[in-house]
Amino acid sequence: MAAEYVETDQFRGARIHLSDLAGLEIRDCEVTNLKIVDCYGADISLGGDFKRLLVNDIDVTAYVESELDRLHPARALAREAQTPDDYRKAWDAVEALWEATLTRARLLPEEKLHEQVDGEWSFVETHRHLLFASDAWLGNTVLEEDAPYHPLGFPAGGTQPDDAAKLGLTLKATPTFDEVLAPRRARMAVMRRVVDNLTEAELDRACARKPADYYPDQEYIVRRCLKVILKEEAEHNRYAVRDLAVLEART
Repeated sequence: MAAEYVETDQFRGARIHLSDLAGLEIRDCEVTNLKIVDCYGADISLGGDFKRLLVNDIDVTAYVESELDRLHPARALAREAQTPDDYRKAWDAVEALWEATLTRARLLPEEKLHEQVDGEWSFVETHRHLLFASDAWLGNTVLEEDAPYHPLGFPAGGTQPDDAAKLGLTLKATPTFDEVLAPRRARMAVMRRVVDNLTEAELDRACARKPADYYPDQEYIVRRCLKVILKEEAEHNRYAVRDLAVLEART
């Protein structure tokens, strides 16, 4: 079994030389100033939020972002939303994306929707995560609901089990797709009502809560919270569509 290193800083500043790293996976890690020099291989895959990415001394960051925006216009709408109308248009795009994706997913057997592709979240786990994102950033922070967290919510990778348990989340639950989709649709309907009634003043309102206790103590503005939801929805739809293609091929 391959070695696994979790929450360690033992590789900070390390130099790995003349070693076989085939199959190495780095997930949910801080990689600022990471350098891969004079290496060779095939099928190299990078994914994440990179502010500057050099490939053989060429900065490809702008190219990658423009291609992603061209293929997935909703991510640009989410990122650039400023006015209440912008937020409504971005959410319109998100709703349309998910309706098409859900229709496509329904053509697969239920078990395929629980199947992971290359270690990524399954289709069901993706919707559990978006359920949590909505509960944290909308239900808790923006709307200040008394009990915002649905137990089937799935927080970001690396969240400590104790932190998840404090929110009433049951990470090891094995719900059906429909059991997850019902609260997901309810949360999306709430987001619809919120953006439909958005004003400039509401966008600039400072929230009294943060998404969860383990989030940093800082100011959370409504426009930022809603933008997090928009970005999460757009990006995870992109991942879901990518993995659905693999599941369809397997079926």
